[in-house]
Amino acid sequence: MTIESPGDDATSAKYDSIGAGYRRARRPDPRLAAAIGRALGDARTVVNVGAGAGSYEPDDREVTAVDPSQVMLDQHPGTRKIKGVAEELPFEDGEFDAAMAVLTVHHWPDPARGLAELRRVSRRQAVFTWDPDHRPELWLVEEYLPEVREFDLTRFTPLSEVTEALDAHTVLPFPIPHDFTDGFRAAYWRRPEAYLDPVVRASMSTLATLPPSLLEPAVARLREDLRSGAWQRRHADLLERESVDYGYRLVLAGD
Repeated sequence: MTIESPGDDATSAKYDSIGAGYRRARRPDPRLAAAIGRALGDARTVVNVGAGAGSYEPDDREVTAVDPSQVMLDQHPGTRKIKGVAEELPFEDGEFDAAMAVLTVHHWPDPARGLAELRRVSRRQAVFTWDPDHRPELWLVEEYLPEVREFDLTRFTPLSEVTEALDAHTVLPFPIPHDFTDGFRAAYWRRPEAYLDPVVRASMSTLATLPPSLLEPAVARLREDLRSGAWQRRHADLLERESVDYGYRLVLAGD
């Protein structure tokens, strides 16, 4: 059963259009799941804000999912689901042992307010996010879609602002393994052919919303570089790496 609460419709509209089939390409990776599980500690009740299809929700806790998109909630397997936004969580102060948020803060119209709400309704917070100021950046952006860089800087909340808003006590780097199963943007850093797949691209919010006039020539250049071997020659070092730190961070706050 899904309960609705009032809130902003912008993120809902985005994922109502690009969210269909999300679970096919965005399969939770057990290594990130384990890190989030450790971050939640002994919490028995958890609210997952920006829950989407329910990735990384622990199955040994009582989890309440909050998301503004009905398309995403329809793919969520849980029974405690609320259609709503981070900035207006319909819960009492301290109602949950912990709050979690996974790659969602950049979708919130008012991240500071949303993070304050996480602190209000829980005693512990675990937020998985990406730092737009981190270097090195993914080769896909640097070599094929440099136009995305400026967009990222306006869209993603800087890590320093996330940590300050949460009054975080711990920031854990999460290098992306070469065989990572959750298909967000950096997941395929050692599997470049994946970015040629429209189903894969459709599961990445940035790529899914780029105009074809920008995206299609970039994909064509990548396809040709893979065919000619140019990509492999440029990135021979990556093909020997097991993981790369592309700026993904697990931010911990509270008790």
